[in-house]
Amino acid sequence: MFSKLTALLQQAVDTGEEPIQLLDSFISHWKGITNYYIVTTDDTLPVKQTDIPWRLRQMLDILVYEEKQMERGETGPCMEYLLQHKILETLCTLAKAGYPPGMKQQVLLLITKLLGQIQQPLLPHINVHRPVQKLIRLCGEGPGSKTEKEEVQFLTTVCAKLSQNPYLINFFIEKKNPADYRRLPSCSLEENRGQRDHAGRTESPASSSSQGVGCSQPNPSPVTCPSSTRLNPEGEGSQQDKNLHSALLTLTASEKTQYALKACEGLLLLAMLPEEVAASYMVESTALCRTLTNRLSDLYRLIPDSIDPGQVEALGRVNWRSHYAASRAEDADSFPGKEAVMSFFSWLDYCDQLVKEAHQVTAAAVVQEIRRYFFVKVLEPQLLQVSEVGILSSTALLMGVVTHITSPRLLDELVLFLLGEEREAEVPVDPACHQLRYQLIDRCNHLSDEISMATLRFFEQLLQKPQEHIIYNLVLRNLRGRCYIGNSTGHEDRAAEGEQLDETE
Repeated sequence: MFSKLTALLQQAVDTGEEPIQLLDSFISHWKGITNYYIVTTDDTLPVKQTDIPWRLRQMLDILVYEEKQMERGETGPCMEYLLQHKILETLCTLAKAGYPPGMKQQVLLLITKLLGQIQQPLLPHINVHRPVQKLIRLCGEGPGSKTEKEEVQFLTTVCAKLSQNPYLINFFIEKKNPADYRRLPSCSLEENRGQRDHAGRTESPASSSSQGVGCSQPNPSPVTCPSSTRLNPEGEGSQQDKNLHSALLTLTASEKTQYALKACEGLLLLAMLPEEVAASYMVESTALCRTLTNRLSDLYRLIPDSIDPGQVEALGRVNWRSHYAASRAEDADSFPGKEAVMSFFSWLDYCDQLVKEAHQVTAAAVVQEIRRYFFVKVLEPQLLQVSEVGILSSTALLMGVVTHITSPRLLDELVLFLLGEEREAEVPVDPACHQLRYQLIDRCNHLSDEISMATLRFFEQLLQKPQEHIIYNLVLRNLRGRCYIGNSTGHEDRAAEGEQLDETE
């Protein structure tokens, strides 16, 4: 839907009047913004109380209208002016300075709409993707940010553009040697892993392209920030570690579930990119694997030991999108600890979908991380405990884990974790070659009927999974080579033939 400016332009064309010169109007609005910084004396006045938001909207409307009047693939003079004079660079500088207060929000809105509404590819332009990179570094500063809504809209718009043109990810991968990315050292998972407190929470660990055709219009007046809001060049280094992936990872933990949902979807789009260099970058240079696994472990630990196993089993499958979108209000079927269980299963479902749809390099790394630091370090001690209450609750949760894992790659790792890799026939004198498997099987004949039934229900659930190693490890390995039917049938046939010969003689 056109704005008032667009309506006026159309009216002028329809009535045969002299149309407004778009470029003159565009430059006038930009000069109006830059002049504000020259003449203002109050650097505390919120940006919404100035004409800057209005002028930015008019500039966007002009660019959108101009593109509609151009032939496909052509760049209009206003867009050329925007690119040549590095307007987006200047706006990102003002956003970083936070001057006037609220300017970051306005710049995020402008660039989000610019990328979303302009049909021609903008990100390949150096004077677009470079300021977009700078703006990304201003996102994901932490939970409770005043600009969370605008940040997540901006980041997911960038992810959508990268999904449409995966090669563009190269503009957002920060590496010293683009020709030999594989030699980048992998991050040390142990060194970067945060220490956990008693409650189970994790402490925080510490290209060139075309720039558009030249324009004969003079440069507008330079923007000058008051001394109190000038940028500190020394602070630039503190933002070098911030990138598209880290900003989205931070926002997935937003207290506002609608923003967390959008951030998760953006992260999923990045994981699905077919570019191998993008997958390697996610694994080696971001905290993706560590963050997914740490949060999975933390959410599991937040589930109270007193949880009702029957209620856990009755929950069924929790869809991560539905869980984020659902209201957190208590429902009629609520029980103590339900929200903690739902949050855990929801995040597990998200991890499972990411592994299922991600590039194989990313998927393999995430799966290995989950096995080492969730299955082995968190889940196994809970499954091996001797407390009857703990056994019942951990077995119920394990059934839920089995239910939620549908990704073949993650399911393979879960099965190997539970049953071991052995495929040879079992030896009765050495039953404990894989302790967890032995304990689970032994509990099928536990002194507590409740534990026996819970364990049998777990094995019933496990045997329903479409994975060859399950049935082979639990049953077929002990039947291999015995040929019960073949040998007995052949022996009986030969005996019958012998009896017939004797009778004939």
